[in-house]
Amino acid sequence: MNNKHFEFTNETINIKDHVLHRIRATRDIPEQNVRKGYIGGFVESYDNLRDNAWVYDDAHVYEDAVVYGNAKVRGRAEVFGDTQVFDNAAVCGRAKVFDNAFVHGKALVCGDAQVHGDAQVYERARVFHCASVYGNAIVHWHAAVFESAEVSEKAQVHGDAQVYGYAKVSGNAVVCGSAEVCEDAKVCGHILVYGDARISGDAVVTSDRDYIVFKNFWSSGRYFTWTRSNNMWHVGCFYGTGKELIKKAYKDSEESGRQYENIVNYVNTCVIGVK
Repeated sequence: MNNKHFEFTNETINIKDHVLHRIRATRDIPEQNVRKGYIGGFVESYDNLRDNAWVYDDAHVYEDAVVYGNAKVRGRAEVFGDTQVFDNAAVCGRAKVFDNAFVHGKALVCGDAQVHGDAQVYERARVFHCASVYGNAIVHWHAAVFESAEVSEKAQVHGDAQVYGYAKVSGNAVVCGSAEVCEDAKVCGHILVYGDARISGDAVVTSDRDYIVFKNFWSSGRYFTWTRSNNMWHVGCFYGTGKELIKKAYKDSEESGRQYENIVNYVNTCVIGVK
């Protein structure tokens, strides 16, 4: 036994032919707001839980997974395989972290999210709802992957970037800055999506030529995005064709209509068809 901050109770469960034991704290753990005698979740062995880490509720940690530092696993979350969850990271809800995944820093994996393969989620990154991060993917800094989005292969999401909806980021793609990939969009291959880009709808982005970010310099100063694959525009809450954008803009003001019309015409005449 290499850990003295918990002991096994008499309660056991069987998960995939692994016998897990419910734990009880043998000392106060201030970092977890746990007092001596507190009943926790389930682990397979004393090697699963180290330092001041804790498993709460009906959460499970088993196989060769290790939770350590000040990390916590709660709810009905499962951590198994050769996974490591450490520092101040948290896995909660019905989330699953398995295979050889690493979750650390102040990262949060919750809801029905899954992190597996050799994926890493760290710093203050969040993966939640039904999102999946797998393969050799990395999500870090303040990035968020949520709803039913997927980040896979060697893709990276970092900065304040967000990937959500049914979006997929794969290959060697990097999504960073304040960029967003959402709805049914796909970003793949060797591509960097950054700044204030917003890739949405059913857009497919595989190279730098597949999207352009413009700035509304005449009024709000906000950024908006055109995507080549579907020839669509995302401007604030608006998403539609260039013709629809121009019509809406003229309703807002003559200046707005004229400026958007110039930009849409530029794309139609100078960009579309250029490979």
